[in-house]
Amino acid sequence: MKQIKKAVLAYSGGLDTSIIIPWLKENYGCEVIAVSADVGQGDELEGLEQKALKTGASKLYILDLVDEFVNDYIIPTMKAGAVYEDGYLLGTSFARPIIAKKIVEIAKAEGADAIVHGCTGKGNDQVRFELTIKAFAPEMTIIAPWRIWDLKSRDDEIDYAEAHNIPLKINRETNYSKDKNLWHLSHEGLDLEDPGNEPDLESILEMGVTPEAAPDEPAYVTVDFDKGVPVAVNGEEMSATEVIRQLNVLGGANGVGIQDLVENRLVGMKSRGVYETPGGTILYRAHTVLETITLDKETLRVKTQLAQKYADLVYNGQWFTPLREALDAFVDKTQQTVTGTVRLKLYKGNVMNAGVWSPYSLYSESVATFGESDYNQKDSEGFINLFGLPIKVKATLDAQREDAVK
Repeated sequence: MKQIKKAVLAYSGGLDTSIIIPWLKENYGCEVIAVSADVGQGDELEGLEQKALKTGASKLYILDLVDEFVNDYIIPTMKAGAVYEDGYLLGTSFARPIIAKKIVEIAKAEGADAIVHGCTGKGNDQVRFELTIKAFAPEMTIIAPWRIWDLKSRDDEIDYAEAHNIPLKINRETNYSKDKNLWHLSHEGLDLEDPGNEPDLESILEMGVTPEAAPDEPAYVTVDFDKGVPVAVNGEEMSATEVIRQLNVLGGANGVGIQDLVENRLVGMKSRGVYETPGGTILYRAHTVLETITLDKETLRVKTQLAQKYADLVYNGQWFTPLREALDAFVDKTQQTVTGTVRLKLYKGNVMNAGVWSPYSLYSESVATFGESDYNQKDSEGFINLFGLPIKVKATLDAQREDAVK
């Protein structure tokens, strides 16, 4: 092992990081400073300091990052319309860059020799953490125990925890791999590893109810935006963070935002996960609906194309790159007119359009109406003649060639 005197650990208190503290002390004999980031995971932070110190950490930082996470990571991604593989709203992906950046800051302040994370060698998070570390501390040693130790499975980790008297909040039967923040909750592992198994949603959901258990009456919600940023729910002005909290409650109560996905990981394998994103699902839909009346066709088409690239950058851990910054500049320009109100109907997992208004609307009822209007329908004849000219010319010349052969 490389000589390390002081290591800073990205600490969640979950299975992986719970055993990493004693493992580091056994194998490196170094001081371990634990860092936990509050990105809205709620009660998961309770008792962490006592647990970290008891298992060998010299201190624990708990960083309040919720508002920064929302304003600088979630909202830009939402404004971009970024969705990975048509379903994943990137809840874990964009949480990693902010956490890793803050850990680098603490590691430098503490004079640490290394940064440690608990990501497996199979997952995407190892890339997300380490690319961020490389962006802000390229000289820093990175320790990833999953790529070093002899433990082969989560069962092995539980054995290690039991042998070292490390308290865990899970057992072998509920040993899903989870990640929670204000935006979402993910579930992987156990029975979900077989894509042929229907998930037992009633037993795993934490942010809401199943669509079957949702109310039999629909719920209506309005969301107001100012230049693409959500600023109010049901007419009540609030911060973007509170908007997400409010929509999480409404969406969860109506069975909204449950995704069962098999996705392509960056490292090459497919993985299956169940995601809960109740508020995010509502917010994405509302924002998309508002853009349909405030953005012109060509801008919207290009923005939609770039949204996939933006999603790939976020998913692949490339947040701190010139390209992501350039895409943000483009997106921010498109959002100058994305101001208005969207009303949605929530019913048993569904999110349906129920009205949209904007002072910058490009929709003209007087032009689009089936009733009497100032639109001159004769104008379309010349348009069709020009638009269809290549088709007409080809058909005419093909006919002439056929006649010549005869």
